[in-house]
Amino acid sequence: MTAEQYRVRVTKDHLVFSAAHFITFNGNICERLHGHNWRVAVEVAGPLDENSYVFDFIALRDATQKLVSELDHRMLLPTLHPAIQVTADEREVTATFEARRWVFPREDCILLPVANTTAELIARWMGLQLRDILRQHPGSRQLMTIRVEIEENFGQWAMCELPFTAR
Repeated sequence: MTAEQYRVRVTKDHLVFSAAHFITFNGNICERLHGHNWRVAVEVAGPLDENSYVFDFIALRDATQKLVSELDHRMLLPTLHPAIQVTADEREVTATFEARRWVFPREDCILLPVANTTAELIARWMGLQLRDILRQHPGSRQLMTIRVEIEENFGQWAMCELPFTAR
């Protein structure tokens, strides 16, 4: 007999962020700078609590909205890429890849601790951030997993599921 499993999921029309990025692949191929309207869905799983729910929808929505708002209308740059060098000061951010160089205003950039700004790694980063935020909510003690889905283009989703273990 399989134990019952419960999940709650949020995805709203306002859980969307517009952001630019570029990725590298196959070693030395670097995409042109471009942007997307990224859509986010978040799901947490765990047993039912004394109120017969897994987690508060509103708390999950609000935590997700906070991260989405931070990414909106920004340039997403990877800080852990082996070949993209990113340097920043209080005024600007410079990114270089081989002979290519981009300079952006500092306030327009989000420096992500990822190896590449793929939808998969953005989903992982967002999952890690959300897990830390949700751990501060008293209803999170029983959560087992968190799953973040990022739609880069219509019908193209990347997903990352992380354990929701205590520290």
